[in-house]
Amino acid sequence: MSKFDYPKLSVAEIISILADSQIAIITENDLKNPNPDFISDLYTRLLIYLDILHEEDQGQLEFGALEQLENPDLHVGSVQIMNLYSRIKEVVSSVDCPMKFTLKDLVRPDATRTEYFVSAILNFCLHKDTKMNLLRPIAEDLTILDEQRREWEAKIAQLNAEIATYNEARERELPVVQEVDAKVKELRQTIQDLNKHQMSLRTSIKKLKEKTGELEEKISQAEFDLVQSVQQNADLRSKIVQSPDKLQRALEEKKSVRDEAKNAERVAMQSFQEKTATLEVYTKVLKKMSKHFAQMQAILEQVNSAKSIERDYKALKTKFSDDIVSDKSLEAKLVERQSKGRNLKFQEATKELENVKVEVESRRRDLEARQRKVEAVVAEVDAITSKTMSVKESGEAKLQELANKAEEVFQQYSHSLGVLLVTEAEAGAGTLALA
Repeated sequence: MSKFDYPKLSVAEIISILADSQIAIITENDLKNPNPDFISDLYTRLLIYLDILHEEDQGQLEFGALEQLENPDLHVGSVQIMNLYSRIKEVVSSVDCPMKFTLKDLVRPDATRTEYFVSAILNFCLHKDTKMNLLRPIAEDLTILDEQRREWEAKIAQLNAEIATYNEARERELPVVQEVDAKVKELRQTIQDLNKHQMSLRTSIKKLKEKTGELEEKISQAEFDLVQSVQQNADLRSKIVQSPDKLQRALEEKKSVRDEAKNAERVAMQSFQEKTATLEVYTKVLKKMSKHFAQMQAILEQVNSAKSIERDYKALKTKFSDDIVSDKSLEAKLVERQSKGRNLKFQEATKELENVKVEVESRRRDLEARQRKVEAVVAEVDAITSKTMSVKESGEAKLQELANKAEEVFQQYSHSLGVLLVTEAEAGAGTLALA
Protein backbone atom coordinates (compact mmCIF):
# COMPACT_ATOMS: atom_id res chain seq x y z
CA MET A 1 0.00 0.00 0.00
CA SER A 2 1.28 3.45 -0.92
CA LYS A 3 -1.27 5.27 1.35
CA PHE A 4 -2.27 4.24 4.86
CA ASP A 5 -6.00 3.48 5.36
CA TYR A 6 -8.20 1.14 7.40
CA PRO A 7 -9.52 -1.72 5.30
CA LYS A 8 -11.01 -4.25 7.66
CA LEU A 9 -9.03 -7.45 7.48
CA SER A 10 -10.70 -10.78 7.85
CA VAL A 11 -9.74 -13.24 10.56
CA ALA A 12 -7.97 -15.46 8.02
CA GLU A 13 -5.97 -12.48 6.70
CA ILE A 14 -5.02 -11.44 10.23
CA ILE A 15 -3.82 -14.96 11.05
CA SER A 16 -1.87 -15.18 7.74
CA ILE A 17 -0.20 -11.76 8.15
CA LEU A 18 0.80 -12.49 11.76
CA ALA A 19 2.33 -15.81 10.69
CA ASP A 20 4.08 -14.40 7.59
CA SER A 21 5.56 -11.53 9.60
CA GLN A 22 6.67 -13.97 12.31
CA ILE A 23 4.83 -11.92 14.94
CA ALA A 24 2.70 -14.66 16.43
CA ILE A 25 1.04 -17.99 15.60
CA ILE A 26 -2.68 -17.83 16.52
CA THR A 27 -5.90 -19.56 15.60
CA GLU A 28 -9.33 -18.33 14.62
CA ASN A 29 -10.70 -19.36 18.01
CA ASP A 30 -8.16 -17.10 19.73
CA LEU A 31 -9.64 -14.09 17.93
CA LYS A 32 -13.24 -15.21 18.31
CA ASN A 33 -12.86 -15.79 22.06
CA PRO A 34 -10.06 -13.48 23.21
CA ASN A 35 -8.82 -13.50 26.79
CA PRO A 36 -6.74 -10.85 28.61
CA ASP A 37 -3.51 -12.90 28.64
CA PHE A 38 -3.72 -13.67 24.90
CA ILE A 39 -4.54 -10.03 24.07
CA SER A 40 -1.68 -8.70 26.24
CA ASP A 41 0.79 -11.10 24.62
CA LEU A 42 -0.44 -10.26 21.09
CA TYR A 43 -0.28 -6.48 21.63
CA THR A 44 3.18 -6.85 23.22
CA ARG A 45 4.43 -8.77 20.16
CA LEU A 46 2.96 -6.11 17.81
CA LEU A 47 4.69 -3.31 19.74
CA ILE A 48 7.98 -5.21 19.64
CA TYR A 49 7.58 -5.74 15.86
CA LEU A 50 6.98 -1.99 15.42
CA ASP A 51 10.17 -1.36 17.42
CA ILE A 52 8.19 0.67 19.94
CA LEU A 53 8.67 -1.63 22.88
CA HIS A 54 11.74 -3.62 23.97
CA GLU A 55 11.66 -6.39 26.53
CA GLU A 56 14.60 -4.97 28.53
CA ASP A 57 13.04 -1.48 28.48
CA GLN A 58 9.74 -2.91 29.70
CA GLY A 59 11.41 -4.57 32.71
CA GLN A 60 13.25 -1.37 33.62
CA LEU A 61 10.05 0.72 33.38
CA GLU A 62 8.12 -1.70 35.55
CA PHE A 63 10.89 -1.79 38.14
CA GLY A 64 11.07 2.02 38.23
CA ALA A 65 7.28 2.32 38.64
CA LEU A 66 7.13 -0.32 41.39
CA GLU A 67 9.78 1.49 43.41
CA GLN A 68 7.33 4.37 43.93
CA LEU A 69 4.74 2.09 45.64
CA GLU A 70 4.66 0.89 49.26
CA ASN A 71 3.84 -2.72 48.45
CA PRO A 72 5.28 -3.34 44.95
CA ASP A 73 4.54 -7.08 45.00
CA LEU A 74 0.81 -6.40 45.06
CA HIS A 75 0.95 -4.13 42.00
CA VAL A 76 3.19 -6.03 39.55
CA GLY A 77 0.34 -7.11 37.25
CA SER A 78 -1.46 -3.78 37.33
CA VAL A 79 1.72 -1.85 36.44
CA GLN A 80 2.36 -4.13 33.46
CA ILE A 81 -1.23 -3.74 32.25
CA MET A 82 -1.13 0.06 32.61
CA ASN A 83 2.19 0.33 30.77
CA LEU A 84 0.91 -1.86 27.93
CA TYR A 85 -2.39 0.07 27.83
CA SER A 86 -0.51 3.37 27.61
CA ARG A 87 1.67 2.15 24.70
CA ILE A 88 -1.25 0.62 22.75
CA LYS A 89 -3.32 3.76 23.22
CA GLU A 90 -0.45 5.93 21.88
CA VAL A 91 -0.05 3.68 18.82
CA VAL A 92 -3.79 3.63 18.04
CA SER A 93 -3.97 7.40 18.48
CA SER A 94 -0.85 8.03 16.34
CA VAL A 95 -2.33 6.11 13.38
CA ASP A 96 -5.52 8.21 13.59
CA CYS A 97 -7.75 5.24 14.27
CA PRO A 98 -11.40 6.40 14.39
CA MET A 99 -12.23 4.02 17.24
CA LYS A 100 -10.79 4.85 20.69
CA PHE A 101 -8.82 2.21 22.58
CA THR A 102 -9.86 1.82 26.25
CA LEU A 103 -8.62 -0.14 29.23
CA LYS A 104 -11.60 -2.43 28.88
CA ASP A 105 -10.29 -3.56 25.47
CA LEU A 106 -7.24 -4.88 27.29
CA VAL A 107 -8.87 -6.27 30.47
CA ARG A 108 -12.12 -7.54 29.00
CA PRO A 109 -11.51 -7.70 25.25
CA ASP A 110 -14.34 -7.84 22.76
CA ALA A 111 -13.82 -9.98 19.64
CA THR A 112 -15.13 -7.35 17.18
CA ARG A 113 -13.18 -4.45 18.71
CA THR A 114 -10.09 -6.64 19.03
CA GLU A 115 -10.26 -7.58 15.33
CA TYR A 116 -10.65 -3.89 14.44
CA PHE A 117 -7.67 -2.71 16.50
CA VAL A 118 -5.45 -5.60 15.38
CA SER A 119 -6.50 -4.95 11.75
CA ALA A 120 -5.61 -1.24 12.10
CA ILE A 121 -2.20 -2.00 13.64
CA LEU A 122 -1.45 -4.66 10.99
CA ASN A 123 -2.42 -2.22 8.24
CA PHE A 124 0.06 0.24 9.72
CA CYS A 125 2.69 -2.53 9.85
CA LEU A 126 2.12 -3.32 6.18
CA HIS A 127 2.25 0.37 5.31
CA LYS A 128 5.49 0.78 7.26
CA ASP A 129 7.08 -2.29 5.58
CA THR A 130 6.13 -0.94 2.14
CA LYS A 131 7.68 2.46 2.86
CA MET A 132 10.80 0.88 4.31
CA ASN A 133 11.22 -1.32 1.22
CA LEU A 134 10.97 1.80 -0.96
CA LEU A 135 13.51 3.68 1.15
CA ARG A 136 15.99 0.81 1.45
CA PRO A 137 17.59 1.34 -2.06
CA ILE A 138 17.91 5.06 -1.33
CA ALA A 139 19.60 4.30 1.99
CA GLU A 140 21.98 1.92 0.23
CA ASP A 141 22.74 4.60 -2.38
CA LEU A 142 23.35 7.09 0.41
CA THR A 143 25.79 4.68 2.01
CA ILE A 144 27.64 4.24 -1.31
CA LEU A 145 27.74 7.99 -1.88
CA ASP A 146 29.05 8.56 1.64
CA GLU A 147 31.82 6.01 1.04
CA GLN A 148 32.68 7.69 -2.26
CA ARG A 149 32.72 11.08 -0.51
CA ARG A 150 35.18 9.78 2.09
CA GLU A 151 37.35 8.32 -0.68
CA TRP A 152 37.38 11.66 -2.52
CA GLU A 153 38.19 13.51 0.70
CA ALA A 154 41.11 11.13 1.32
CA LYS A 155 42.30 11.61 -2.26
CA ILE A 156 42.02 15.40 -1.95
CA ALA A 157 43.98 15.30 1.30
CA GLN A 158 46.66 13.18 -0.38
CA LEU A 159 46.86 15.57 -3.35
CA ASN A 160 47.06 18.55 -0.99
CA ALA A 161 49.97 16.85 0.77
CA GLU A 162 51.67 16.28 -2.59
CA ILE A 163 51.10 19.93 -3.53
CA ALA A 164 52.65 21.01 -0.23
CA THR A 165 55.63 18.74 -0.95
CA TYR A 166 56.00 20.21 -4.45
CA ASN A 167 55.83 23.74 -3.04
CA GLU A 168 58.51 22.95 -0.46
CA ALA A 169 60.71 21.41 -3.16
CA ARG A 170 60.16 24.45 -5.35
CA GLU A 171 61.12 26.80 -2.51
CA ARG A 172 64.22 24.73 -1.81
CA GLU A 173 65.24 24.74 -5.49
CA LEU A 174 64.45 28.43 -6.04
CA PRO A 175 67.99 29.64 -5.09
CA VAL A 176 69.47 27.04 -7.45
CA VAL A 177 67.19 28.21 -10.26
CA GLN A 178 68.12 31.82 -9.62
CA GLU A 179 71.81 30.90 -9.61
CA VAL A 180 71.36 28.99 -12.89
CA ASP A 181 69.53 31.98 -14.42
CA ALA A 182 72.44 34.22 -13.42
CA LYS A 183 74.89 31.75 -14.96
CA VAL A 184 72.78 31.62 -18.11
CA LYS A 185 72.85 35.40 -18.41
CA GLU A 186 76.60 35.36 -17.85
CA LEU A 187 77.03 32.62 -20.46
CA ARG A 188 74.92 34.51 -22.95
CA GLN A 189 77.18 37.52 -22.48
CA THR A 190 80.18 35.21 -22.86
CA ILE A 191 78.66 33.83 -26.06
CA GLN A 192 78.28 37.32 -27.45
CA ASP A 193 81.91 38.11 -26.57
CA LEU A 194 83.06 34.81 -28.10
CA ASN A 195 81.05 35.50 -31.24
CA LYS A 196 82.73 38.88 -31.55
CA HIS A 197 86.11 37.27 -30.96
CA GLN A 198 85.27 34.61 -33.53
CA MET A 199 84.46 37.31 -36.07
CA SER A 200 87.80 38.97 -35.35
CA LEU A 201 89.51 35.57 -35.74
CA ARG A 202 87.81 35.06 -39.08
CA THR A 203 89.02 38.49 -40.17
CA SER A 204 92.56 37.63 -39.04
CA ILE A 205 92.41 34.28 -40.85
CA LYS A 206 91.27 36.07 -43.98
CA LYS A 207 94.17 38.50 -43.69
CA LEU A 208 96.53 35.57 -43.07
CA LYS A 209 95.26 33.89 -46.24
CA GLU A 210 95.86 37.12 -48.15
CA LYS A 211 99.40 37.37 -46.77
CA THR A 212 99.96 33.70 -47.62
CA GLY A 213 98.91 34.47 -51.18
CA GLU A 214 101.30 37.39 -51.26
CA LEU A 215 104.04 35.11 -49.90
CA GLU A 216 103.33 32.57 -52.63
CA GLU A 217 103.56 35.35 -55.21
CA LYS A 218 106.90 36.42 -53.74
CA ILE A 219 108.13 32.82 -53.84
CA SER A 220 107.07 32.54 -57.48
CA GLN A 221 108.89 35.75 -58.22
CA ALA A 222 111.95 34.43 -56.35
CA GLU A 223 111.85 31.24 -58.41
CA PHE A 224 111.63 33.33 -61.56
CA ASP A 225 114.56 35.42 -60.35
CA LEU A 226 116.46 32.21 -59.61
CA VAL A 227 115.94 30.98 -63.16
CA GLN A 228 117.12 34.32 -64.47
CA SER A 229 120.14 34.16 -62.16
CA VAL A 230 121.03 30.70 -63.46
CA GLN A 231 120.73 31.96 -67.02
CA GLN A 232 122.77 35.03 -66.21
CA ASN A 233 125.33 32.78 -64.51
CA ALA A 234 125.63 30.73 -67.70
CA ASP A 235 126.07 33.93 -69.70
CA LEU A 236 128.71 35.10 -67.24
CA ARG A 237 130.61 31.84 -67.57
CA SER A 238 130.72 32.29 -71.32
CA LYS A 239 132.00 35.83 -70.91
CA ILE A 240 134.58 35.13 -68.21
CA VAL A 241 137.54 35.00 -70.63
CA GLN A 242 136.39 38.00 -72.65
CA SER A 243 135.65 40.61 -69.94
CA PRO A 244 137.16 40.18 -66.45
CA ASP A 245 136.12 43.69 -65.43
CA LYS A 246 132.50 43.11 -66.33
CA LEU A 247 132.67 39.82 -64.48
CA GLN A 248 133.92 41.58 -61.36
CA ARG A 249 131.10 44.08 -61.56
CA ALA A 250 128.65 41.26 -62.14
CA LEU A 251 129.99 39.41 -59.09
CA GLU A 252 129.60 42.50 -57.01
CA GLU A 253 126.04 42.89 -58.27
CA LYS A 254 125.41 39.23 -57.49
CA LYS A 255 126.78 39.69 -53.99
CA SER A 256 124.48 42.63 -53.45
CA VAL A 257 121.58 40.55 -54.84
CA ARG A 258 122.59 37.71 -52.51
CA ASP A 259 122.69 40.05 -49.53
CA GLU A 260 119.26 41.37 -50.48
CA ALA A 261 118.03 37.76 -50.83
CA LYS A 262 119.38 36.87 -47.36
CA ASN A 263 117.72 39.92 -45.89
CA ALA A 264 114.47 38.96 -47.64
CA GLU A 265 114.87 35.40 -46.32
CA ARG A 266 115.37 36.66 -42.77
CA VAL A 267 112.38 38.96 -43.03
CA ALA A 268 110.27 36.12 -44.49
CA MET A 269 111.41 33.78 -41.68
CA GLN A 270 110.45 36.32 -39.03
CA SER A 271 107.11 36.92 -40.71
CA PHE A 272 106.48 33.18 -40.94
CA GLN A 273 107.36 32.69 -37.27
CA GLU A 274 105.02 35.52 -36.29
CA LYS A 275 102.21 34.06 -38.39
CA THR A 276 102.87 30.60 -36.90
CA ALA A 277 102.70 32.00 -33.35
CA THR A 278 99.50 33.86 -34.23
CA LEU A 279 98.02 30.68 -35.71
CA GLU A 280 98.89 28.73 -32.56
CA VAL A 281 97.24 31.40 -30.40
CA TYR A 282 94.13 31.29 -32.61
CA THR A 283 94.05 27.50 -32.37
CA LYS A 284 94.27 27.57 -28.56
CA VAL A 285 91.58 30.24 -28.36
CA LEU A 286 89.37 28.22 -30.68
CA LYS A 287 89.77 25.11 -28.48
CA LYS A 288 88.94 27.07 -25.33
CA MET A 289 85.99 28.65 -27.07
CA SER A 290 84.71 25.20 -28.14
CA LYS A 291 85.08 23.92 -24.55
CA HIS A 292 83.18 26.93 -23.15
CA PHE A 293 80.55 26.51 -25.82
CA ALA A 294 80.05 22.84 -24.87
CA GLN A 295 79.71 23.78 -21.18
CA MET A 296 77.26 26.48 -22.14
CA GLN A 297 75.18 24.01 -24.14
CA ALA A 298 75.08 21.59 -21.18
CA ILE A 299 73.97 24.32 -18.76
CA LEU A 300 71.36 25.57 -21.24
CA GLU A 301 69.98 22.04 -21.52
CA GLN A 302 69.75 21.82 -17.72
CA VAL A 303 67.98 25.18 -17.57
CA ASN A 304 65.56 24.17 -20.33
CA SER A 305 64.87 20.91 -18.49
CA ALA A 306 64.25 22.77 -15.21
CA LYS A 307 61.93 25.24 -16.94
CA SER A 308 60.10 22.39 -18.66
CA ILE A 309 59.64 20.63 -15.29
CA GLU A 310 58.38 23.88 -13.76
CA ARG A 311 55.90 24.38 -16.63
CA ASP A 312 54.67 20.79 -16.22
CA TYR A 313 54.31 21.36 -12.47
CA LYS A 314 52.29 24.54 -13.04
CA ALA A 315 50.12 22.73 -15.59
CA LEU A 316 49.53 19.85 -13.14
CA LYS A 317 48.74 22.33 -10.35
CA THR A 318 46.24 24.15 -12.59
CA LYS A 319 44.68 20.86 -13.62
CA PHE A 320 44.42 19.79 -10.00
CA SER A 321 42.77 23.11 -9.07
CA ASP A 322 40.30 22.59 -11.92
CA ASP A 323 39.62 19.07 -10.64
CA ILE A 324 39.00 20.41 -7.12
CA VAL A 325 36.61 23.04 -8.48
CA SER A 326 34.90 20.36 -10.55
CA ASP A 327 34.63 18.09 -7.50
CA LYS A 328 33.15 20.92 -5.44
CA SER A 329 30.67 21.71 -8.21
CA LEU A 330 29.74 18.04 -8.34
CA GLU A 331 29.22 17.98 -4.58
CA ALA A 332 27.07 21.12 -4.86
CA LYS A 333 25.03 19.50 -7.62
CA LEU A 334 24.67 16.35 -5.54
CA VAL A 335 23.38 18.36 -2.55
CA GLU A 336 21.05 20.43 -4.75
CA ARG A 337 19.50 17.38 -6.40
CA GLN A 338 19.28 15.27 -3.26
CA SER A 339 15.62 16.20 -2.76
CA LYS A 340 14.73 15.13 -6.33
CA GLY A 341 15.74 11.48 -5.92
CA ARG A 342 18.87 9.55 -5.02
CA ASN A 343 18.91 7.34 -8.10
CA LEU A 344 18.74 10.20 -10.59
CA LYS A 345 21.33 12.14 -8.63
CA PHE A 346 23.74 9.21 -8.50
CA GLN A 347 23.45 8.66 -12.25
CA GLU A 348 24.08 12.33 -13.02
CA ALA A 349 27.01 12.45 -10.59
CA THR A 350 28.45 9.34 -12.21
CA LYS A 351 28.06 10.92 -15.64
CA GLU A 352 29.76 14.13 -14.46
CA LEU A 353 32.55 12.09 -12.93
CA GLU A 354 33.06 10.22 -16.21
CA ASN A 355 33.19 13.55 -18.05
CA VAL A 356 35.81 14.79 -15.58
CA LYS A 357 37.81 11.59 -16.10
CA VAL A 358 37.62 12.05 -19.90
CA GLU A 359 38.74 15.67 -19.57
CA VAL A 360 41.64 14.68 -17.28
CA GLU A 361 42.68 11.97 -19.76
CA SER A 362 42.53 14.51 -22.61
CA ARG A 363 44.72 16.94 -20.65
CA ARG A 364 47.16 14.16 -19.87
CA ARG A 365 47.42 13.32 -23.58
CA ASP A 366 47.98 17.00 -24.44
CA LEU A 367 50.73 17.13 -21.83
CA GLU A 368 52.38 14.05 -23.33
CA ALA A 369 52.18 15.58 -26.82
CA ARG A 370 53.79 18.77 -25.53
CA GLN A 371 56.52 16.74 -23.87
CA ARG A 372 57.21 14.89 -27.15
CA LYS A 373 57.37 18.25 -28.96
CA VAL A 374 59.86 19.58 -26.41
CA GLU A 375 61.97 16.44 -26.83
CA ALA A 376 61.94 16.94 -30.61
CA VAL A 377 63.08 20.56 -30.17
CA VAL A 378 65.86 19.43 -27.83
CA ALA A 379 66.94 16.81 -30.39
CA GLU A 380 66.98 19.50 -33.09
CA VAL A 381 69.11 21.75 -30.86
CA ASP A 382 71.51 18.84 -30.28
CA ALA A 383 71.74 18.30 -34.03
CA ILE A 384 72.50 21.99 -34.61
CA THR A 385 75.14 21.89 -31.86
CA SER A 386 76.72 18.82 -33.43
CA LYS A 387 76.74 20.51 -36.81
CA THR A 388 78.37 23.61 -35.29
CA MET A 389 81.07 21.48 -33.68
CA SER A 390 81.73 19.70 -36.98
CA VAL A 391 82.08 23.09 -38.74
CA LYS A 392 84.52 24.20 -36.05
CA GLU A 393 86.52 21.01 -36.43
CA SER A 394 86.56 21.49 -40.21
CA GLY A 395 87.83 25.08 -39.74
CA GLU A 396 90.58 23.87 -37.43
CA ALA A 397 91.56 21.24 -40.00
CA LYS A 398 91.69 23.91 -42.73
CA LEU A 399 93.81 26.16 -40.54
CA GLN A 400 96.20 23.29 -39.89
CA GLU A 401 96.28 22.52 -43.61
CA LEU A 402 97.13 26.15 -44.41
CA ALA A 403 99.91 26.13 -41.80
CA ASN A 404 101.37 22.91 -43.25
CA LYS A 405 101.19 24.31 -46.76
CA ALA A 406 102.90 27.56 -45.70
CA GLU A 407 105.66 25.61 -43.98
CA GLU A 408 106.10 23.41 -47.08
CA VAL A 409 106.30 26.45 -49.37
CA PHE A 410 108.80 28.10 -47.05
CA GLN A 411 110.96 24.95 -47.03
CA GLN A 412 110.88 24.84 -50.84
CA TYR A 413 111.80 28.48 -50.97
CA SER A 414 114.68 27.97 -48.49
CA HIS A 415 115.93 25.00 -50.49
CA SER A 416 115.85 26.93 -53.79
CA LEU A 417 117.57 29.87 -52.17
CA GLY A 418 120.26 27.56 -50.73
CA VAL A 419 120.84 26.03 -54.19
CA LEU A 420 121.16 29.51 -55.66
CA LEU A 421 123.66 30.55 -53.02
CA VAL A 422 125.72 27.40 -53.55
CA THR A 423 125.74 28.00 -57.34
CA GLU A 424 126.84 31.58 -56.93
CA ALA A 425 129.57 30.51 -54.48
CA GLU A 426 130.86 27.97 -56.99
CA ALA A 427 130.82 30.58 -59.75
CA GLY A 428 132.77 33.01 -57.56
CA ALA A 429 135.34 30.37 -56.71
CA GLY A 430 135.80 29.59 -60.45
CA THR A 431 136.30 33.25 -61.25
CA LEU A 432 138.96 33.61 -58.57
CA ALA A 433 140.73 30.56 -59.89
CA LEU A 434 140.84 32.07 -63.40
CA ALA A 435 142.18 35.35 -62.03
